[in-house]
Amino acid sequence: MITLSLPSPTQPLLPPSSKTLNPSRQNIIPSSDSLKNPNFEPLKNRLISQLDMSHLRHAISTLDLMTQQNALPDLTTYSILLKSCIRFRNFQLGKLVHRKLIQSRLELDSIVLNTLIGLYSKCGDVDTAGTIFEGMGNRRDLVSWSAMVSSFANNSMELQEILTFLDMLELGFYPNEYCLTAVIRTCSNANYSWVGEIIYESALKTGYFGADVCVGSELIDMFAKSSGGLGFSYKVFEKMPERNLVTWTLMITRFAQLGCARHAIELFLDMELSGYAPDRFTYGSVLSACTELGLLALGKQLHSRVIRFRLALDVCVGCSLVNMYAKSAADGLVDDSRKVFDRMPAHNVMSGQIITAYVQSGECDKETIELFCRMISVKLDLASVNCVGNSLISMYAKSRRMEDARKAFDILFEKHLVSYNVIVERYAKNMKFEETFLLFNEITDTGIGINASTFASLLSGAASIGAMGKGEQIHGRLLKEGFESNQCICNALISMYSRCGNIESAFQVFDRMEDRNVISWTSMITGFAKHGFPAGALERFRKILEKRTKPNEITFVVVLSTCSHVGMIYKGRKHFNSMYEVHGIVTRMEHYACMVDLLGWSGPLIEAIEFINSMPFMLGKHAVEMILEQEPNDPAAYILLSNLHASAGQWRDVAKIKKSMKEQNLIKDAGYSWIEVENMVHRFHVGDTSHPQAWEIYREIDQLASRIIEMGYIPDTDFVLHDVEEEQKKQFLFQHSEKIAVAYGIISTTPLKPIRIFKNLRVCGDCHTVMKYISMATGRKIVVRDSNRFHHMKNGVCSCKDYW
Repeated sequence: MITLSLPSPTQPLLPPSSKTLNPSRQNIIPSSDSLKNPNFEPLKNRLISQLDMSHLRHAISTLDLMTQQNALPDLTTYSILLKSCIRFRNFQLGKLVHRKLIQSRLELDSIVLNTLIGLYSKCGDVDTAGTIFEGMGNRRDLVSWSAMVSSFANNSMELQEILTFLDMLELGFYPNEYCLTAVIRTCSNANYSWVGEIIYESALKTGYFGADVCVGSELIDMFAKSSGGLGFSYKVFEKMPERNLVTWTLMITRFAQLGCARHAIELFLDMELSGYAPDRFTYGSVLSACTELGLLALGKQLHSRVIRFRLALDVCVGCSLVNMYAKSAADGLVDDSRKVFDRMPAHNVMSGQIITAYVQSGECDKETIELFCRMISVKLDLASVNCVGNSLISMYAKSRRMEDARKAFDILFEKHLVSYNVIVERYAKNMKFEETFLLFNEITDTGIGINASTFASLLSGAASIGAMGKGEQIHGRLLKEGFESNQCICNALISMYSRCGNIESAFQVFDRMEDRNVISWTSMITGFAKHGFPAGALERFRKILEKRTKPNEITFVVVLSTCSHVGMIYKGRKHFNSMYEVHGIVTRMEHYACMVDLLGWSGPLIEAIEFINSMPFMLGKHAVEMILEQEPNDPAAYILLSNLHASAGQWRDVAKIKKSMKEQNLIKDAGYSWIEVENMVHRFHVGDTSHPQAWEIYREIDQLASRIIEMGYIPDTDFVLHDVEEEQKKQFLFQHSEKIAVAYGIISTTPLKPIRIFKNLRVCGDCHTVMKYISMATGRKIVVRDSNRFHHMKNGVCSCKDYW
């Protein structure tokens, strides 16, 4: 391992006198012929005056005139001219001046040579810069080394930059703050984070750390972006002897961006107590943190404050305000988002945000299109169009038009990590798991880097398909990247392990979390409830209330469902009543349904009927018909109504509904099941014969059917919603996708391994019974995740107690 130690400076960040610049002074003085020439000083002054007026080409003409009149330019003249070429970024003229300098046959000093390194570095010609640097020999000074380090840094040559920096230290040169911060910035790359850690330790010992605030700020950023994580960043922040507004804002911003929104707000309050006045960037980050935590009241207070301090029209603040009100669209605040947008003096960056707001609200399609057309008509920059492109990807994907979403992604002018995250998230949510992981590999190949949002989307994809093997691989990768303490990632891990059937691993992640929010608690409560551990779910809910964490409407759906499952009428009614009275949460249809379920299952029937009569909606057929009036293009409502008629034997009504669906081109989501074996997902539909091992699978089904019938199993043909003969119904039952998946699991996995099956719809009653019998006949543990809950089946008993 390379050991690194920065030399201790006698004066902070300044080299000792022996290492100060030592140019060849004799070449700065003009030649005797030039001094005798009366035109030298006037022409030189004219050249300098032309450069002051930004007349670069006129100055070069004057340089040629000096040569023609034998008033030969000195090194100072060439140096001033080269620096002007760099300043005006006219590198071609700079190279022309270099050629004239070579023709002058002047002996170049370190000042001019360093300027030339800077010229070629800025124009991307690192090879020429390196040749000049190597040719300097012992004339290389601190500026030479720093210029070469910067050259590699500016041209994304990280390894060469770090090696040059290490050589510089070995020769005893003291890096200044600019050189040091450039190298620290490079160490934000996970591949070189170990160098950054060594620099940090050495900087602490030698005094560099406390000598300049910029060094501390770069170290904070380095640890936040690399393997150190926010914990190390905050340690650097706490150790800084001096902080300024930039340092405070940087730490707040990184907390807000990397899933620690609560810490961001707490640090903001500490900053104000320390006497620092927030700027537009500080407010932008704190408003984003409020959005993340759903603290709309605090966000509105900050909105009032930025208006008072005349920061509300700033693009950074305005962007955060638009986003905050947009994400509160459920509370009817998308109009407030538009008001903030309309008051902005410039819409080049904001257009994408307000279009995103409309997309997220699921409304205002006309306004969305009008804004996009206006954006194109005023010829905004392509970065803004990309921003809207990301919103269009999201809009198409939410409408399940993934082909259009992919087209919008493919035509993006420049794909950033945000673009990849949007499409990866949507693929994951639309169960397109193969595309999700292919895109992940593409992100890795491009070298863009992966952030917490990427990992969260990948974990969501693994959870959606129950691919625990892939989830574990992603978990290992994010540990290497230093995201193990990220709140957003931890929440995604809890959900992934829970939804993949491994509640023990989910609880381990939850238990190790230092900072939990309502999503963390709700995910864990949901996990316990869906896996058949109601006591664990209700215990976690009790702790939520103890810790003063405000539960949300989803938390209460899970809690009420759990109370229903274990027959806790008193507790269920108490929690239902507390929703609005104590927590201010408006009751929705899902909460009423849980209470009806609780009272109908465990309470007096008359009480359930009274509760239904008090509800602000109707159930059964009338409820479905009301849904059809509001959502005439939703196939789910038609399927529900069709099943209601089928269960009552009303086949004519079933035929009418199916005919209506066909005329409207409404397609029912096909039921399917899948199983992960050796890191590969195998999917099966009803009566599926496409699998390469189909013959072996159906042979196993026949053998299992014979065994469980001998054990007392009786096929329940009520679950075949087709008007066919009874014997054919029995054949249909054994072609259900979950039975095919279980049979494949038995022939493809070792006897000691649990069989984990996943289904996109609710498991039917007959399949549930069959799997209990199979668990008893084979001695295998079978875990089934359907659209409603988990079923852990062992020795003929299910964790749901036959109620789901």
